[in-house]
Order: sequence, then structure tokens, then C-alpha cells
Amino acid sequence: MDVPPGIDPTLLLFLNLAGTLVFGLSGGLAGVRARLDLFGVVVLATVVALAGGVLRDLLIGVAPATLRDWRYLAAAGLAGLLCFFAGSVFERFGRSVLVFDAIGLGLFAVTGATKAWEFGMGPAQSIILGSITGVGGGMLRDVLLLHVPTVLRHGLYAVPALLGAAVVVLGREAGSTSPLVPVLGVMVCVVVRLTGVARGVRLPAAASPDG
Repeated sequence: MDVPPGIDPTLLLFLNLAGTLVFGLSGGLAGVRARLDLFGVVVLATVVALAGGVLRDLLIGVAPATLRDWRYLAAAGLAGLLCFFAGSVFERFGRSVLVFDAIGLGLFAVTGATKAWEFGMGPAQSIILGSITGVGGGMLRDVLLLHVPTVLRHGLYAVPALLGAAVVVLGREAGSTSPLVPVLGVMVCVVVRLTGVARGVRLPAAASPDG
């Protein structure tokens, strides 16, 4: 596992697995709503939980870390099973899942940007790859369900991920190795994401060609 300087590896592993589980729940619930079978729900949960990190690693040119550690696959698979057999229970806690999803988004954006930076990517590339780590799974989920990706059409989702990744990259550019920098990056992402949800903030949409 790739650990930013100053961060406890055990804590980071726990948070990454928690984020994987929560992202898997969001994918699994989408599969339940689409009335997929057991295999489909588990696959969708796994895609949402792992695809962003896998895509980032492939773009960097390294073997995907989430496929080398069985615990990530186990967390994603567990999320799918929980959604299939207890989907109605999780639907009642939609707001709580949203909060943890925002935390997972921030964590994955920060760790994704950090890994890209450590593998020699430039600042802009590291920020983009950090954002891809956070939003890639959700985009692939929507494609599999034949929807226009949510991140491209409403709400603030990619923007918070970009901001969180930018904080940690700018900190590394300045030579900082303080653990407070990645924590700040996660906080920025979470606050912007949840504020956007609470206030209904969204980027301007393209005007219809019909006027």
C-alpha cells in the first residue's frame, strides 16, 4: 500500500478499506435499484469500489494495487452481498452513506494524487489522476447501467475531488511532508461535496440546442 509521509499505515489501510466498502455499497444499491441478479449486483459494487484505483494505476503504468491485496476485493464483494440481501436496510440510511461516500471520495482523491506524484507524474497529471481515482468507479457504473455519468451532468462531485487532490499536490510541490496536508485535502473535498449536496449547488448545464 502506498502511504503518504507521516500517515500511519494501519489507519490508512482501515480508511481505504472503509472507503472501498462504502463505494461498493453505492454501486451495489444502484444494481439493486436496476433489478440486477446477484452476480450483477456484486460486479457493480466491485466496479464502483475498485475501478478508479485500477484505472489510475494502469495510466501510471504499474500493477493495480487493489488487485494485489485480497482485502480490497473482499470489501467490495461484501458490499455487493450486503446490498443484495439487505438493500432495503441500507436505503434507510441514504444520508449516512452519502457522508461516508464523500469521505471516501476525498480519501481516494488524495491518496490517488499522492501515488501519481510519487511515480513521477507532474502536478496537473497528479491532480487529474487523483480525481480519476475518486470518480472513476461511479462513471463506469453509470456506463454499465446505460446512463450518462452523473459526474458529467449534475451536482458537485468531480470538482471536490479535483480540489482535494490539488491541495495535496500543491503541498508536495512546496516540499511539505506534513501529515496535515493530506488531511486538509480530504477535508476540503468532503466540505465542498457535502455543501454542494446540502445547498443544491451545481455547475451550469449546457443550453438545449432547441433553445
